[in-house]
Amino acid sequence: MKIEFLHTMVRVKDLDKSIEFYKMLGLIERRRIDNEEGRFSLIFMCPPEQADGRADVELTYNWDGDDGLPSDGRHFGHLAYRVENIYEMCQQLMDAGVTINRPPRDGHMAFVRSPDNVSVELLQMDEPLPAQEPWASMENTGHW
Repeated sequence: MKIEFLHTMVRVKDLDKSIEFYKMLGLIERRRIDNEEGRFSLIFMCPPEQADGRADVELTYNWDGDDGLPSDGRHFGHLAYRVENIYEMCQQLMDAGVTINRPPRDGHMAFVRSPDNVSVELLQMDEPLPAQEPWASMENTGHW
């Protein structure tokens, strides 16, 4: 089954300072999404030589603050991969005993955790698949 690495997401408390830090490392801003309804911004930064999106760091900034971050200051969010068939991938993982924390109810996105508790986002390649059971009615388990 085909799989592609997408990005690593980190939460940031001060967007301007964080962007400046990653620029000092030599990264450039490749893409920005400002979501008025959700009140957050996603800034994708990468090395100039990899501006095709294959080495992104996604900076996630919540406009109203982020008091829910761990007290240890660890702001790592998740790894993201695009998969050929999200339902088949989730079934394969579930059959192997992996908990599907956020099932792909929408045929587009799911979250699982590694044995070391690293959150992994799975996204459907191309367009979302049509809703399908048991996924469409499956509830979230734990947090992702």
